[in-house]
Amino acid sequence: MARILLAGESWSTTTLHTKGFDTFTTSSYGEGADDFIRAVEAGGHTVDFQPNHVAAERFPTDQAALADVDVVVLSDIGANTLLLPDRVFSRGERIPNRLQLLVDWVRDGGALLMVGGYLSFQGIEAKANYRNTPLAEILPVEMETGDDREETPQGVEPVVTAQHPITAGLAETWPHVLGYHRVTPRSGADVLATAGEHPLVIVDREGAGRVGAFMSDMGPHWLPPAFLAWDGFGPMWCNLIEWLVDGSAE
Repeated sequence: MARILLAGESWSTTTLHTKGFDTFTTSSYGEGADDFIRAVEAGGHTVDFQPNHVAAERFPTDQAALADVDVVVLSDIGANTLLLPDRVFSRGERIPNRLQLLVDWVRDGGALLMVGGYLSFQGIEAKANYRNTPLAEILPVEMETGDDREETPQGVEPVVTAQHPITAGLAETWPHVLGYHRVTPRSGADVLATAGEHPLVIVDREGAGRVGAFMSDMGPHWLPPAFLAWDGFGPMWCNLIEWLVDGSAE
C-alpha cells in the first residue's frame, strides 16, 4: 500500500475580544486532515502528516528524503511555506528549491496530488501563488492569475464525467460541495468529475510519474458533513492515491 506524505492542513487563530472597556486576546490551533487520514488509512495506506509549521522546517530538501514516499499530498499549504523556512527567511541561508525538487521527483516516477483550500493553487487573494512556481509546470491544471476561489454556499453537486479507475464504483452524482478552485485542465489531462462548469478531479502523467488535482477541500468548510459521511468518500481518495502511485487501481 501507499506511503503518503501529507503537508499542510493546519492553522492557528488569534482572536481579539472586546467587552466594554476591556479587551483581551485568545489563540487556538486547528487541523483539517482527520477525515482524509482516516479514509486512506482504512484503505491500508500510511500517512506521515506534516502540519504547515512542521512542513516549513522538515519537508524534504533532497531526493534521498523522498525515497520512502510513494505520493506527496499538498493541501492548504502556500508556496511560501515551502520556499521560505526560517533558515532562509530569517537567517539568509541557501537551501534547494523544494518545489523544483518535487518537479524532478515526479518526472523520475513520483506521484503528486494537490488538494484545494484557501492556500492551495492560487487561493485567497492569490497568496498560495503556485502559478509562479516550478510546480505549475507539472500540475494537471492551468491556474488563474488572481484569487481563484469559487464559493458556492448554495451547494453544487459534483458529477462524474469520465469512466476511469478512480471513479470506478462511485455514484454518478456526489454530495454537494461549498466551494472549489476555478482552473483550466492542462492539455492532455483527464477530467474525471466536475462541479458546475468547472473541473473537480483532474489527473495526468508527467514524465515517469503521475499528478492529480482535487479542486475542493479534504474537509470543512468546502466539504460539508454530508460529503464527509458519503460512502464514496474513502473509496474516492483511495482510488485516487492508488492510481497516482502505480496504477494499481487499473
